[in-house]
Amino acid sequence: MAMHRQSLAVSVLALLALAACGTEPGAGSGHGSGSGHGSGSDASGTVRSGAPLTGTRWDIESVTAGGKRSVAPAGAHVEFDAKGRATGNYGCNRFTAEARLDGDTLTVESGTTTEMGCEPDIQQFEVLLSQAFSGKLTVAAKDDSITLTGAKGGTIALTARPPAPLTGTRWRITTLVSGSIASSLPAGTANKAHLTFGKDGTVQGVLGCNSFRGTADVSGTAIAFGRLVTTRKMCPDPEMRLERALLDVLDGKRTAYAITHHTLSLTAPDGKGLAASAPETKEEGSEG
Repeated sequence: MAMHRQSLAVSVLALLALAACGTEPGAGSGHGSGSGHGSGSDASGTVRSGAPLTGTRWDIESVTAGGKRSVAPAGAHVEFDAKGRATGNYGCNRFTAEARLDGDTLTVESGTTTEMGCEPDIQQFEVLLSQAFSGKLTVAAKDDSITLTGAKGGTIALTARPPAPLTGTRWRITTLVSGSIASSLPAGTANKAHLTFGKDGTVQGVLGCNSFRGTADVSGTAIAFGRLVTTRKMCPDPEMRLERALLDVLDGKRTAYAITHHTLSLTAPDGKGLAASAPETKEEGSEG
């Protein structure tokens, strides 16, 4: 995939990172979000919106060019931090980029992306972005959405995606953690382990082989797990290794938890932990 075509799309999204510079999470929840350009930006260069810019996942919804609206690929999104860094997924390729924001005007700078070969429709979407966004871009915020407009009138629509709730979400376990080392699941066990927290203080799911049920007392940023009740099937070695690793984190332990967008992390006092992801809202899969 050509670097120069991707860089414009990536840099457009980097506006959000630069807008967030010097802004604490939660600032920018605009009470003054009016219509169109009235939302604008404040003196610090922060674009006001109904959702905080940092700590929010922004889904790329669509691009409009030449009067025609094209829906973005599933999984296309941007996340940004207060250091002026934007990262995300275009639907096929990942990106990291920066840009310069002055008032309501974004000046695009170079960015970097992966260069995987993509499906023709995604490549076509990339071309639309490169045509719509060159030079200076105008920013308008309203409620939980942002619209970016290029000099030729092309626009890109972004929508804030709230974090997944802890309870009621089917968390698919994707990663095992030991101290500072994160590792993938044993071969052949992807998509086999998951857990769901109930509002009644219960937790249930599948450990990769056996199903389980137990209690989970949530307090602040910690979860106190009771002893789990599991089925007693014997399964192939990779599944049993995954099960033992998960029991080390969940069974009778008090763990710290955090949710970043649609990723849940659990960390026990001994440093053992896991990461899990919530499903996409547009479509299943393609989580960036």
